Amino acid sequence: MVRDDGKRNFALREDGGDESSVFSGNTPRQAALKAARRLEPGSSEADADRVELQLREKGTDKVHIYEGWAWEETAPDDKPDWMPDRITEANVSKQGIDHLDE
Repeated sequence: MVRDDGKRNFALREDGGDESSVFSGNTPRQAALKAARRLEPGSSEADADRVELQLREKGTDKVHIYEGWAWEETAPDDKPDWMPDRITEANVSKQGIDHLDE
């Protein structure tokens, strides 16, 4: 269901079907990247653990499935003063779409 500002809401689904958090974005990938940033970061992108993320689009039966991972990296040299020296980066890869049978 699209909001007035054009964004859609996606609920992060746990293994049992519980929906613990809601992320918004114009696309499912944008919401998945936000969810991936909350994962436990690895020391590098190659060392990061891959985790399956299931995001149900609110108002529909679509579940977008992504593989997500996060890692820590040194902040860029032109970072603002408030930004820490180490930042968390994330990436996702779409695995497909499921439909709920409920």
